[in-house]
Amino acid sequence: MALKAGLVGLPNVGKSTLFNALTKSSIPAANYPFCTVDPNIAITNVPDKRIPVLMTAFKSQKPIPTTMQFVDIAGLVKGASTGEGLGNQFLGHIMDVNLILHVMRCFEDEEITHVHNKVDPLSDFETIMTELMLKDLESVLKREEKVMGFIKSAKNKQATPAQIKEWEAEKVMIDSLKLALDAVDLNKVQALGLDIVAANMTSLQLISSKNFLLIANVSEDDYMGAAYKENKYYQALVKKFGADRVIAISAKIESELAQMSDDEANEMMESLGITEKGLASIITRGYDNLDLITFFTCGPKEAHAWSIKRGTSVPKAAGEIHSDLERGFICAEVYNYKDIVDFGTEAKVKENGRFRTEGKDYIVQDGDLLNIRFNV
Repeated sequence: MALKAGLVGLPNVGKSTLFNALTKSSIPAANYPFCTVDPNIAITNVPDKRIPVLMTAFKSQKPIPTTMQFVDIAGLVKGASTGEGLGNQFLGHIMDVNLILHVMRCFEDEEITHVHNKVDPLSDFETIMTELMLKDLESVLKREEKVMGFIKSAKNKQATPAQIKEWEAEKVMIDSLKLALDAVDLNKVQALGLDIVAANMTSLQLISSKNFLLIANVSEDDYMGAAYKENKYYQALVKKFGADRVIAISAKIESELAQMSDDEANEMMESLGITEKGLASIITRGYDNLDLITFFTCGPKEAHAWSIKRGTSVPKAAGEIHSDLERGFICAEVYNYKDIVDFGTEAKVKENGRFRTEGKDYIVQDGDLLNIRFNV
Protein backbone atom coordinates (compact mmCIF):
# COMPACT_ATOMS: atom_id res chain seq x y z
CA MET A 1 0.00 0.00 0.00
CA ALA A 2 1.49 3.28 -1.12
CA LEU A 3 1.31 6.13 1.36
CA LYS A 4 -0.31 9.17 -0.23
CA ALA A 5 0.38 12.46 1.53
CA GLY A 6 -1.08 15.83 0.60
CA LEU A 7 0.87 19.02 1.29
CA VAL A 8 -1.51 21.82 2.24
CA GLY A 9 -1.02 25.30 3.59
CA LEU A 10 -1.70 28.95 3.00
CA PRO A 11 -0.01 30.62 0.01
CA ASN A 12 3.71 31.40 0.29
CA VAL A 13 4.52 29.10 3.22
CA GLY A 14 7.05 27.06 1.21
CA LYS A 15 4.91 24.14 0.03
CA SER A 16 6.06 24.05 -3.57
CA THR A 17 9.69 24.60 -2.60
CA LEU A 18 9.45 21.67 -0.20
CA PHE A 19 7.66 19.55 -2.80
CA ASN A 20 10.46 20.25 -5.29
CA ALA A 21 13.05 19.26 -2.72
CA LEU A 22 11.32 16.09 -1.62
CA THR A 23 10.64 14.80 -5.11
CA LYS A 24 13.49 16.43 -7.06
CA SER A 25 10.77 17.71 -9.35
CA SER A 26 10.70 21.03 -11.19
CA ILE A 27 7.40 22.83 -10.69
CA PRO A 28 6.70 26.54 -10.20
CA ALA A 29 7.58 27.96 -6.79
CA ALA A 30 6.93 31.70 -6.98
CA ASN A 31 6.32 34.53 -4.57
CA TYR A 32 2.62 35.02 -5.25
CA PRO A 33 -0.63 33.29 -4.22
CA PHE A 34 -2.15 30.49 -6.31
CA CYS A 35 1.09 29.73 -8.17
CA THR A 36 0.02 26.08 -7.85
CA VAL A 37 -3.35 25.60 -9.55
CA ASP A 38 -3.51 21.91 -10.46
CA PRO A 39 -2.23 19.46 -7.84
CA ASN A 40 1.28 18.28 -8.66
CA ILE A 41 1.90 14.62 -7.93
CA ALA A 42 5.17 12.72 -7.56
CA ILE A 43 6.08 9.27 -6.29
CA THR A 44 9.18 9.03 -4.11
CA ASN A 45 10.97 5.91 -2.91
CA VAL A 46 10.89 5.30 0.83
CA PRO A 47 14.47 5.09 2.16
CA ASP A 48 15.06 1.83 4.05
CA LYS A 49 18.52 0.87 5.28
CA ARG A 50 17.49 -2.78 5.45
CA ILE A 51 17.19 -3.20 1.66
CA PRO A 52 20.96 -3.03 0.84
CA VAL A 53 21.61 -5.66 3.53
CA LEU A 54 18.96 -7.94 2.04
CA MET A 55 20.32 -7.41 -1.46
CA THR A 56 23.72 -8.58 -0.30
CA ALA A 57 22.28 -11.61 1.49
CA PHE A 58 20.21 -12.71 -1.51
CA LYS A 59 22.52 -11.37 -4.24
CA SER A 60 19.49 -9.49 -5.57
CA GLN A 61 19.84 -7.69 -8.89
CA LYS A 62 17.66 -4.71 -7.99
CA PRO A 63 15.92 -3.07 -5.03
CA ILE A 64 12.20 -2.26 -5.05
CA PRO A 65 11.48 -0.03 -2.06
CA THR A 66 8.03 0.99 -0.91
CA THR A 67 6.85 4.34 -2.21
CA MET A 68 5.27 7.50 -0.89
CA GLN A 69 3.15 9.70 -3.12
CA PHE A 70 3.30 13.44 -2.50
CA VAL A 71 0.49 15.68 -3.71
CA ASP A 72 1.18 19.41 -3.73
CA ILE A 73 -2.27 20.92 -3.21
CA ALA A 74 -2.65 24.62 -3.96
CA GLY A 75 -2.62 27.18 -1.15
CA LEU A 76 -5.90 27.60 0.66
CA VAL A 77 -7.32 30.88 1.95
CA LYS A 78 -10.19 31.91 4.17
CA GLY A 79 -13.40 31.24 2.27
CA ALA A 80 -11.98 28.31 0.27
CA SER A 81 -14.94 26.12 1.27
CA THR A 82 -17.22 28.47 -0.66
CA GLY A 83 -14.87 28.80 -3.61
CA GLU A 84 -12.75 31.76 -2.48
CA GLY A 85 -9.29 31.75 -4.04
CA LEU A 86 -10.26 28.87 -6.33
CA GLY A 87 -10.53 26.79 -3.17
CA ASN A 88 -13.30 24.44 -4.23
CA GLN A 89 -11.05 22.94 -6.90
CA PHE A 90 -8.49 21.95 -4.30
CA LEU A 91 -10.49 20.75 -1.32
CA GLY A 92 -11.61 17.68 -3.26
CA HIS A 93 -8.00 16.60 -3.84
CA ILE A 94 -7.44 16.33 -0.08
CA MET A 95 -10.10 13.61 0.16
CA ASP A 96 -7.86 11.20 -1.76
CA VAL A 97 -4.85 11.33 0.58
CA ASN A 98 -4.05 9.12 3.57
CA LEU A 99 -2.16 11.82 5.43
CA ILE A 100 -2.36 15.61 5.41
CA LEU A 101 0.95 17.44 5.78
CA HIS A 102 0.27 20.98 6.97
CA VAL A 103 3.20 23.15 5.88
CA MET A 104 3.45 26.01 8.35
CA ARG A 105 5.56 29.11 7.87
CA CYS A 106 7.81 29.55 10.88
CA PHE A 107 10.30 32.12 9.58
CA GLU A 108 10.38 35.87 9.10
CA ASP A 109 11.28 37.29 5.68
CA GLU A 110 10.14 40.73 4.54
CA GLU A 111 10.78 39.80 0.91
CA ILE A 112 8.24 36.95 0.98
CA THR A 113 4.68 38.15 1.46
CA HIS A 114 2.26 36.47 3.84
CA VAL A 115 -1.39 36.23 2.88
CA HIS A 116 -2.38 37.68 6.29
CA ASN A 117 0.66 39.99 6.54
CA LYS A 118 1.70 38.24 9.74
CA VAL A 119 3.60 35.05 10.56
CA ASP A 120 1.33 33.04 12.87
CA PRO A 121 1.31 29.26 12.19
CA LEU A 122 -1.40 28.55 14.77
CA SER A 123 -3.74 31.04 13.14
CA ASP A 124 -2.85 29.60 9.72
CA PHE A 125 -3.74 26.11 10.93
CA GLU A 126 -7.09 27.34 12.27
CA THR A 127 -7.86 28.99 8.92
CA ILE A 128 -7.19 25.78 7.01
CA MET A 129 -9.05 23.50 9.43
CA THR A 130 -12.04 25.86 9.51
CA GLU A 131 -12.30 25.65 5.73
CA LEU A 132 -11.99 21.86 5.79
CA MET A 133 -14.66 21.58 8.47
CA LEU A 134 -17.02 23.93 6.62
CA LYS A 135 -16.63 21.75 3.55
CA ASP A 136 -17.31 18.65 5.66
CA LEU A 137 -20.38 20.31 7.20
CA GLU A 138 -21.73 20.96 3.71
CA SER A 139 -21.26 17.27 2.82
CA VAL A 140 -22.81 16.08 6.09
CA LEU A 141 -25.90 18.25 5.60
CA LYS A 142 -26.38 16.83 2.10
CA ARG A 143 -26.07 13.31 3.45
CA GLU A 144 -28.55 14.11 6.23
CA GLU A 145 -31.21 14.99 3.65
CA LYS A 146 -30.74 11.63 1.96
CA VAL A 147 -30.79 9.65 5.21
CA MET A 148 -33.95 11.39 6.43
CA GLY A 149 -35.56 10.58 3.09
CA PHE A 150 -34.53 6.92 3.40
CA ILE A 151 -36.00 6.68 6.91
CA LYS A 152 -39.30 8.37 5.96
CA SER A 153 -39.84 6.17 2.92
CA ALA A 154 -38.54 2.98 4.55
CA LYS A 155 -41.97 1.41 5.06
CA ASN A 156 -43.12 2.09 1.51
CA LYS A 157 -39.94 0.59 0.11
CA GLN A 158 -40.17 -2.37 2.50
CA ALA A 159 -36.70 -1.80 3.88
CA THR A 160 -35.39 -4.45 6.26
CA PRO A 161 -35.20 -3.71 10.01
CA ALA A 162 -31.42 -4.00 9.73
CA GLN A 163 -31.30 -1.33 7.00
CA ILE A 164 -33.56 1.01 9.00
CA LYS A 165 -31.32 0.49 12.03
CA GLU A 166 -28.26 1.46 9.96
CA TRP A 167 -29.90 4.66 8.74
CA GLU A 168 -30.99 5.60 12.26
CA ALA A 169 -27.47 5.00 13.58
CA GLU A 170 -26.08 7.16 10.78
CA LYS A 171 -28.53 9.93 11.67
CA VAL A 172 -27.28 9.88 15.28
CA MET A 173 -23.69 10.16 13.99
CA ILE A 174 -24.69 13.01 11.68
CA ASP A 175 -26.21 14.94 14.60
CA SER A 176 -22.95 14.59 16.56
CA LEU A 177 -20.89 15.61 13.53
CA LYS A 178 -22.97 18.73 12.91
CA LEU A 179 -22.37 19.94 16.46
CA ALA A 180 -18.61 19.24 16.33
CA LEU A 181 -18.10 20.74 12.87
CA ASP A 182 -20.19 23.81 13.62
CA ALA A 183 -18.11 24.39 16.77
CA VAL A 184 -14.85 23.75 14.82
CA ASP A 185 -13.96 21.20 17.52
CA LEU A 186 -11.01 19.35 15.96
CA ASN A 187 -10.56 16.84 18.79
CA LYS A 188 -14.22 15.85 18.67
CA VAL A 189 -14.21 15.60 14.86
CA GLN A 190 -11.10 13.41 14.94
CA ALA A 191 -12.72 11.11 17.53
CA LEU A 192 -15.93 10.88 15.51
CA GLY A 193 -13.86 10.12 12.42
CA LEU A 194 -12.48 7.05 14.18
CA ASP A 195 -16.02 6.03 15.17
CA ILE A 196 -17.13 6.35 11.53
CA VAL A 197 -14.32 4.04 10.39
CA ALA A 198 -15.08 1.54 13.17
CA ALA A 199 -18.78 1.53 12.21
CA ASN A 200 -17.88 1.23 8.51
CA MET A 201 -20.08 4.20 7.58
CA THR A 202 -18.51 4.65 4.15
CA SER A 203 -21.08 7.27 3.15
CA LEU A 204 -19.59 9.70 5.69
CA GLN A 205 -16.10 10.66 4.52
CA LEU A 206 -14.55 13.60 6.34
CA ILE A 207 -11.60 15.69 5.21
CA SER A 208 -11.03 17.26 8.61
CA SER A 209 -10.78 13.92 10.45
CA LYS A 210 -7.85 12.69 8.36
CA ASN A 211 -4.52 11.99 10.05
CA PHE A 212 -2.18 14.96 9.87
CA LEU A 213 1.34 16.10 10.64
CA LEU A 214 2.68 19.64 10.88
CA ILE A 215 5.78 20.65 8.95
CA ALA A 216 7.38 23.70 10.55
CA ASN A 217 9.27 25.43 7.73
CA VAL A 218 12.03 27.30 9.54
CA SER A 219 14.87 29.51 8.32
CA GLU A 220 18.25 28.12 7.28
CA ASP A 221 19.87 29.53 10.42
CA ASP A 222 17.26 27.97 12.69
CA TYR A 223 17.62 24.56 11.02
CA MET A 224 21.37 24.32 11.54
CA GLY A 225 22.32 22.38 14.64
CA ALA A 226 18.66 22.01 15.65
CA ALA A 227 18.46 25.71 16.60
CA TYR A 228 14.79 25.52 15.57
CA LYS A 229 14.03 24.23 19.04
CA GLU A 230 14.33 27.84 20.19
CA ASN A 231 12.11 29.14 17.37
CA LYS A 232 9.00 30.65 18.99
CA TYR A 233 6.70 29.51 16.19
CA TYR A 234 7.99 25.93 16.35
CA GLN A 235 7.61 25.98 20.14
CA ALA A 236 4.01 27.19 19.82
CA LEU A 237 3.16 24.28 17.49
CA VAL A 238 4.82 21.73 19.78
CA LYS A 239 3.03 23.14 22.82
CA LYS A 240 -0.35 22.75 21.13
CA PHE A 241 0.10 19.52 19.17
CA GLY A 242 3.04 17.71 20.80
CA ALA A 243 6.56 17.08 19.49
CA ASP A 244 5.59 13.81 17.79
CA ARG A 245 3.25 15.63 15.41
CA VAL A 246 5.60 18.49 14.45
CA ILE A 247 8.50 18.11 12.00
CA ALA A 248 10.99 20.96 11.62
CA ILE A 249 12.36 21.43 8.09
CA SER A 250 14.09 24.16 6.13
CA ALA A 251 12.63 23.97 2.64
CA LYS A 252 15.56 26.03 1.33
CA ILE A 253 18.16 23.62 2.71
CA GLU A 254 16.19 20.59 1.55
CA SER A 255 16.05 22.15 -1.92
CA GLU A 256 19.85 22.53 -1.98
CA LEU A 257 20.42 18.98 -0.73
CA ALA A 258 18.13 17.59 -3.42
CA GLN A 259 20.42 18.95 -6.15
CA MET A 260 23.57 17.32 -4.72
CA SER A 261 25.10 13.89 -5.00
CA ASP A 262 24.78 11.67 -1.92
CA ASP A 263 28.38 12.37 -0.88
CA GLU A 264 27.98 16.13 -1.30
CA ALA A 265 24.66 16.08 0.58
CA ASN A 266 26.14 14.09 3.46
CA GLU A 267 29.08 16.49 3.67
CA MET A 268 26.77 19.51 3.76
CA MET A 269 24.51 17.92 6.36
CA GLU A 270 27.48 17.13 8.58
CA SER A 271 28.79 20.69 8.31
CA LEU A 272 25.36 22.09 9.25
CA GLY A 273 24.70 19.63 12.07
CA ILE A 274 21.77 17.96 10.29
CA THR A 275 21.40 14.27 11.08
CA GLU A 276 18.55 13.31 8.75
CA LYS A 277 17.02 14.57 5.50
CA GLY A 278 13.54 16.02 5.69
CA LEU A 279 12.13 13.30 3.46
CA ALA A 280 13.23 10.57 5.86
CA SER A 281 11.73 12.47 8.81
CA ILE A 282 8.39 12.90 7.06
CA ILE A 283 8.18 9.26 5.99
CA THR A 284 9.18 7.93 9.40
CA ARG A 285 6.59 10.08 11.16
CA GLY A 286 4.05 9.32 8.45
CA TYR A 287 4.50 5.59 8.91
CA ASP A 288 4.15 5.92 12.68
CA ASN A 289 1.13 8.17 12.34
CA LEU A 290 -0.68 5.77 10.00
CA ASP A 291 0.54 2.69 11.93
CA LEU A 292 2.25 1.14 8.90
CA ILE A 293 4.95 -1.54 8.85
CA THR A 294 7.14 -3.06 6.11
CA PHE A 295 7.62 -6.68 5.11
CA PHE A 296 9.90 -8.08 2.41
CA THR A 297 9.99 -10.66 -0.37
CA CYS A 298 13.54 -11.38 -1.53
CA GLY A 299 15.36 -13.44 -4.11
CA PRO A 300 18.09 -13.22 -6.76
CA LYS A 301 15.99 -10.96 -8.98
CA GLU A 302 14.89 -8.36 -6.44
CA ALA A 303 14.64 -7.30 -2.82
CA HIS A 304 11.07 -6.02 -2.61
CA ALA A 305 9.61 -3.99 0.29
CA TRP A 306 5.84 -3.83 0.93
CA SER A 307 3.83 -1.55 3.23
CA ILE A 308 0.84 -2.78 5.23
CA LYS A 309 -1.15 -1.72 8.27
CA ARG A 310 0.14 -3.02 11.58
CA GLY A 311 -1.99 -5.97 12.67
CA THR A 312 -2.47 -7.33 9.14
CA SER A 313 -2.86 -11.11 8.80
CA VAL A 314 -0.48 -12.95 6.50
CA PRO A 315 -3.16 -13.79 3.85
CA LYS A 316 -4.05 -10.07 3.61
CA ALA A 317 -0.35 -9.21 3.35
CA ALA A 318 -0.03 -11.78 0.56
CA GLY A 319 -2.88 -10.00 -1.20
CA GLU A 320 -0.74 -6.86 -1.37
CA ILE A 321 1.66 -8.84 -3.56
CA HIS A 322 -1.06 -10.36 -5.75
CA SER A 323 -4.73 -11.15 -5.23
CA ASP A 324 -4.16 -14.79 -6.26
CA LEU A 325 -1.79 -15.26 -3.30
CA GLU A 326 -4.53 -14.23 -0.87
CA ARG A 327 -7.26 -16.19 -2.65
CA GLY A 328 -5.26 -19.42 -2.78
CA PHE A 329 -3.26 -18.95 0.44
CA ILE A 330 -2.01 -22.17 2.02
CA CYS A 331 0.75 -21.05 4.38
CA ALA A 332 3.74 -18.72 4.63
CA GLU A 333 7.38 -19.44 5.29
CA VAL A 334 8.49 -16.68 7.65
CA TYR A 335 11.54 -15.26 9.34
CA ASN A 336 12.64 -11.70 10.16
CA TYR A 337 15.23 -9.22 8.90
CA LYS A 338 16.91 -9.50 12.31
CA ASP A 339 17.58 -13.15 11.55
CA ILE A 340 19.43 -12.19 8.36
CA VAL A 341 21.49 -9.71 10.38
CA ASP A 342 22.31 -12.43 12.90
CA PHE A 343 23.09 -15.26 10.46
CA GLY A 344 23.80 -13.69 7.06
CA THR A 345 21.90 -16.01 4.72
CA GLU A 346 18.57 -17.81 4.49
CA ALA A 347 20.36 -21.16 4.69
CA LYS A 348 21.98 -20.17 7.99
CA VAL A 349 18.60 -18.92 9.27
CA LYS A 350 17.18 -22.40 8.58
CA GLU A 351 20.15 -24.11 10.23
CA ASN A 352 19.59 -22.10 13.40
CA GLY A 353 15.88 -22.88 13.65
CA ARG A 354 14.55 -19.38 12.90
CA PHE A 355 12.79 -20.41 9.68
CA ARG A 356 9.17 -21.37 10.36
CA THR A 357 5.81 -22.01 8.69
CA GLU A 358 2.79 -19.91 9.67
CA GLY A 359 -0.91 -20.31 8.90
CA LYS A 360 -3.66 -17.84 8.06
CA ASP A 361 -3.96 -16.49 11.63
CA TYR A 362 -0.38 -15.22 11.75
CA ILE A 363 -0.02 -11.44 12.10
CA VAL A 364 2.83 -10.06 10.02
CA GLN A 365 5.53 -8.20 11.95
CA ASP A 366 7.70 -5.31 10.80
CA GLY A 367 10.75 -6.64 8.97
CA ASP A 368 9.30 -10.08 8.23
CA LEU A 369 10.47 -11.91 5.12
CA LEU A 370 7.66 -13.92 3.56
CA ASN A 371 7.53 -16.75 1.06
CA ILE A 372 3.87 -17.44 0.29
CA ARG A 373 2.64 -20.95 -0.56
CA PHE A 374 -0.61 -20.90 -2.49
CA ASN A 375 -2.78 -22.85 -4.88
CA VAL A 376 -5.39 -21.43 -7.29
